[in-house]
Amino acid sequence: MTKRGRNAGRLLAIAWALVVALLLAHNAYLWLGKRIAPETDILALLPVQERDPVLQASFTHMVDAAQQRVAVLVGAAEWSDAKRAADAYGAVLARHAGLFQSTPLDEQTQNDWLALFQQHRLTLLTAPQETQLRQETPAFWRDSALSQLYSPFGGPKLGAWQDDPFGLFSGWVQERAQETPVRPRDGHLFVADGERQYVLLPLNLRLPAFSLGAQESALPVLAQAEAAARQAVAGVDIISAGVILHAAAASSQAAGEMSTIGLGSLAGIILLTWLTFRSVKPIALILLSIGIGCLGSLSVCWLLFGKVHLMTLVFGASLIGVAQDYGIYFLCNRLGADPALDSRALLRRLLPGLCLTLLAAVIGYLGLALTPFPGLRHMAVFSALGLVFAWLTVVFWFPALIRGGTLKSGVLVARYGAARARWPLLRANRATLAGGVLFAVFAVFGISRLGVNDDIRLLQTPPAHLIRDQLKLSKLLDGPTPVQFYLVRGDSAEAVLQREEALKQRLLPLIAQKYISGVQAMSNWVPSLRTQAARRALLDTAILRPGAALDLLAQSVDEGPEWAGKVRAQLAQAGAPLSIDAFLKVPASEPWRHLWLGKVEGGYASIVALRGMQYAAIPLLAQAADGLPGVQWVDKVSEISSVLGRYRVYMGAVVLGAYLVVFGLLLPRYRRRTWRVLAPTALASVAALALLGYLNLPLQLFHVLALMLLLGVGVDYGIFMQEHPDRRNNTPWLAVGLSAANTILSFGLLALSKTAALQAFGLTMLIGTALVWLLSPCFATADPRSAADAAGET
Repeated sequence: MTKRGRNAGRLLAIAWALVVALLLAHNAYLWLGKRIAPETDILALLPVQERDPVLQASFTHMVDAAQQRVAVLVGAAEWSDAKRAADAYGAVLARHAGLFQSTPLDEQTQNDWLALFQQHRLTLLTAPQETQLRQETPAFWRDSALSQLYSPFGGPKLGAWQDDPFGLFSGWVQERAQETPVRPRDGHLFVADGERQYVLLPLNLRLPAFSLGAQESALPVLAQAEAAARQAVAGVDIISAGVILHAAAASSQAAGEMSTIGLGSLAGIILLTWLTFRSVKPIALILLSIGIGCLGSLSVCWLLFGKVHLMTLVFGASLIGVAQDYGIYFLCNRLGADPALDSRALLRRLLPGLCLTLLAAVIGYLGLALTPFPGLRHMAVFSALGLVFAWLTVVFWFPALIRGGTLKSGVLVARYGAARARWPLLRANRATLAGGVLFAVFAVFGISRLGVNDDIRLLQTPPAHLIRDQLKLSKLLDGPTPVQFYLVRGDSAEAVLQREEALKQRLLPLIAQKYISGVQAMSNWVPSLRTQAARRALLDTAILRPGAALDLLAQSVDEGPEWAGKVRAQLAQAGAPLSIDAFLKVPASEPWRHLWLGKVEGGYASIVALRGMQYAAIPLLAQAADGLPGVQWVDKVSEISSVLGRYRVYMGAVVLGAYLVVFGLLLPRYRRRTWRVLAPTALASVAALALLGYLNLPLQLFHVLALMLLLGVGVDYGIFMQEHPDRRNNTPWLAVGLSAANTILSFGLLALSKTAALQAFGLTMLIGTALVWLLSPCFATADPRSAADAAGET
């Protein structure tokens, strides 16, 4: 090693020390100064619908409206018990008004709710009322009004009888009330099933549901409130549902898995390194390279994206299983090399192989970045950067920190190394041919059993009690689903409302057949101006015109034309059209505002939501929108599942393309032996797919993404073996063994994850990495040049 080379090495080591100091300072600022918190919104991992911003806005609108809500049902067999428990529950929440907002239910609230509609009641009719106004005679309406006047069972009345003598407005309000089974009762919201009577406590979370701070603050309060309710009434049934509950469960699960995977990987690395080198120094060096890799990836990712997802950190924990490859490769070669050989000279000899392993791994990770999933892009960039920082640490610091003769191997290394001499080698003989035929039969039969399933719901594994509560609450409240709905567009608000009304006509047969129990639409509350004008004309003809129902009614109650004129004038004052803007300004519109997107991308748009939807009816619901201008069926579950399926196929092609790219990258160095570098990984990938078939596990995008990463990891082992093909040299075999064992530990733990995507990813990596480890020595072959090099090292 020349003096110039040593000086250059020292300067690079010092420069890297400055970079590491900056990384430390930046991480300290992020965690201690800025107190950043990982993002936990699982939807942030999903692709953004870039082709249709209005469609994306509609979905965001529905999700945003739902995610801040928490619904609590407090139930008991007796209504008095349910009220007492609910009051105890509410008393706890009242002490934390900064967390939850609830709307009091009193007489004033109900009056405020009705005030706007009473001003426009002449234009608010139900569809059956319209039919009756067209078909029935004035005498029918006269008799109907008299029945409501004299009969004690004439139905609920709103205001004085003469304000709505024919009960039309009352009928419209009753129809609106049918949009939910919840009813006001004794100052509470009431709903019941066959066994219990429930008090509904609708809450609005004041903090973002996906923030860790909100979850840490709100969940203990909800637990205290539940305990208070149970103390007030023994055996009370409490059902809670809300996005924050699912987000908190996901956060807790991810944080637990991050700790398990990270600590498990570290413990495995420490143990294996100790058993191999019997010294603390190699352990410290490996941890140093991994630590700098994590610091660097977090800093740069934050600078690039301005946030980091919790799932990225969970996935990043598995980075530990790959980042240690470079350090282990150097240390194993240092162990096997002549102690007199300078470490920088050794590094220079190893650099070609190290560069290729880094490039192959980065190509594998960046393959994940080609997907449209923001979460996966973050994970890919985070992991690739971590590898680069760990690799630079090995190259700049390891030669200066570890010298020849300082490492000693133990008995375990000797026994493991001796195994390579007995490992089978592929040769042109009958044994190889028989092995190839058996593998082909195994692979073909296994892959023929492999099915596919891209359903996004497979990726969600919330706790069973949350699913149970959500289902029960949805059944009791008959709420709409936020992921299947109609998007209605038009050039104006009037056009949107008219198209909503046309759609609702198409849905009436499906309601009659009980495929859906009803629809929620803004036009239910604010009919189009065309419809309001038609209704007004209908009322004028059937009720208000001289000689029609109102005059007949005046005669029947012994009132003269003056009384009829007065009532006619009062009703006429309530005949002004109701506008969408006026409705959106009053508190009564609050539960329905999420249905109106307003002006978007130069037009107007709204959402028509479905209550009580039967999933089997989805094809019929989709067909209902056919041919209706501006009406689009939106099924976000199907759409995302379709994207997952499309990208599963796309990423399969990318994996094959990556093999070609890596082959071209390796070809100049390994020439005719290049296929031997890639073959173990390729065969392991095929075997992993076949095993999934035998295990009856359907193929998902995340299995394919794992095959992409397996390429990056597995090529390392092929390179290690081809760099030193001589079977007398145990150094590459030791490096492959240590690297594979650590990778299996980290990704194997991912296979234990309760998150379906990580589990699929981890299982594929577990199987694939183990097979690459076992297959790599079989493809090694003696090379005169490399064998001579190896001999010189030992």
